[in-house]
Amino acid sequence: MKGTYIRLVVILAVIGLSIWGFWPPQQKIRLGLDLRGGMQLVLQVRQPVVESKIPTTELTDRTLEVVRNRVDSLGLAEPVLQKVGQDRIMVQLPGVDDPDRAMEILGKTAFLEFKMVEDNPELLKAAISGNVPEGYELLYQYEKDVQGISKPSIPLLLKNPAAVTGQDLSNAQLGYSQGALPVVDLEFNSEGARKFAEVTASNVGKRLAIVLDGIVQSAPVIKEAIPSGKAQISGHFTTQEANDLALVLKAGALPARIEIIDRTVVGPSLGRDSINAGVKASLLGAILVAAFMIVYYSAGGLVAVFALGVNIIILMAVMAYFRQTLTLPGIAGIALTIGMAVDANVLIFERMREELKAGRTIGAAIDRGYDRALVAIIDSNLTTVIAAAILLAMGRGSVKGFGLTLTIGVLANIFTAVFVTKVIFNFALSHFHIKKLHIG
Repeated sequence: MKGTYIRLVVILAVIGLSIWGFWPPQQKIRLGLDLRGGMQLVLQVRQPVVESKIPTTELTDRTLEVVRNRVDSLGLAEPVLQKVGQDRIMVQLPGVDDPDRAMEILGKTAFLEFKMVEDNPELLKAAISGNVPEGYELLYQYEKDVQGISKPSIPLLLKNPAAVTGQDLSNAQLGYSQGALPVVDLEFNSEGARKFAEVTASNVGKRLAIVLDGIVQSAPVIKEAIPSGKAQISGHFTTQEANDLALVLKAGALPARIEIIDRTVVGPSLGRDSINAGVKASLLGAILVAAFMIVYYSAGGLVAVFALGVNIIILMAVMAYFRQTLTLPGIAGIALTIGMAVDANVLIFERMREELKAGRTIGAAIDRGYDRALVAIIDSNLTTVIAAAILLAMGRGSVKGFGLTLTIGVLANIFTAVFVTKVIFNFALSHFHIKKLHIG
């Protein structure tokens, strides 16, 4: 009797903690793109920006960190980034308002260089004709036409290597020039400030080109030495363009060029429709199952329905606690869990009925029924858990979401079917002095 009360308290504690763990669900349960809306990108890591012998997998890891910094700068709630294979990165951005802007920010290499301009007209003429002198490169400064389209217009012969690079930056932010035009204000770290001071001090009167991803943004004349470690990028930016450039520069340059090989955008209205459809289908299935159990197994069916509710509560709590994402296939996994939970209770009830027909007492029938059904329940659920765990470990996207909810749901099902329902039966037997067990 005392042991039954203790077990009942444990069950109530589990239910209470579970509800507390995922309530309110709108805040605690993470929704996938198919339910919330947003964008998913698959990025292919290509060749490094600078020649190196870094292994592909390490290059991808470095690229992932830079992409993560840029995603953080977008201010989105609960983005998902993960490495796929050796050279791919999957990025999920739930609730993103401007997919095109997000793609621009994530895909820009943002390799910043400061290079001295060679003003010798003969060398420039030779470079334009195809004879670029050794130690130089020919790049173009872009300007916008009347339609606002940037086109290469001014050829510049630049000296290699770069005097200062984006690796020497400590900060970048949106600013405005004296003419109230949007610019990007740069601040170098101590090493970058030293380099910048040296190059400006020794090249007063010459031009210093600011190059971003192989395009000259501007090439101002150095009027005096700049020891402050600060610089400015101007280039006919809009406020949004200057702000986004500051974001990617602050996050750091990508160590490798990346290509967006897959893009999936789900609108918020479609996400809401998916939630409504999934919830309605799951509720309808649960109601039909509950009605069948109650009609066929009477009071035993009520116990099974209660255990089913506990199962779902535990599943939601585990999802919330481990910050897992609920997807549309995940809802399908929950629906399958409901069916498996009922299957376990059917096994138990049928074994109990057999024991009652054999002339055993109610208490003995309950104990024997659970003992006989236990092996079959563990066996069937364990094989399902193994299959679901494989989907969870090796699957991607929707397959992983299905495997996740199915794994959690089946494990919760073992607890509710074997432990919770038996405690309820034993409590009812000892507390209400039941003379007949109503299980169909």
